[in-house]
Amino acid sequence: MQVANRSRLSTSVLLTCAAIGVATGVLQAAAGAISAPVSAALPILYGLVLGVHVLPGVIAQELLRAPWVALLTHLVAALVASAVVPLWIGRYIGTALLIGGLQELVAAIARYRHWEPWRFFVSAVIVGAVIAVAIWFAADVSKFALWGQIVYVALFVIGPVLWTAVGLAIGAALRRAGVPRRPAA
Repeated sequence: MQVANRSRLSTSVLLTCAAIGVATGVLQAAAGAISAPVSAALPILYGLVLGVHVLPGVIAQELLRAPWVALLTHLVAALVASAVVPLWIGRYIGTALLIGGLQELVAAIARYRHWEPWRFFVSAVIVGAVIAVAIWFAADVSKFALWGQIVYVALFVIGPVLWTAVGLAIGAALRRAGVPRRPAA
């Protein structure tokens, strides 16, 4: 009789990622709903809205401190957000792969051993910088005055940093509440 290899991601971890993904996916759908009005009325603040997309990975990594949880949680969040706004499934999945992948890469470089806040903030700055570069060209930021260009790009970096702080606080609160439960020894 052959016994299946034990999965690296337990059912408990998968369910925790799913729960985080559902909650943050709803939040991402809400952010998507306000992104067009914000971009039209106050485009300079768009980076703060878009920064919410770091939450799934930050909460999952802070809480579970395991490989692949950021990417998995981002994908669940993207599917939930896509259920609300099916037209944007490509955007949500692409964003999940980009941000979740960057968060996993930073954690992997640290060999999944450093879970101090600085590591999450390094990840947030990298995510913000990558998104700022992409948005620079997509939104034709060069049309703004110089001060507007600087603030616009800065808020694309500050947005993920602020949302990372929120995610760390949520993850720490969940940990204090006993989530995830550890098996009895």
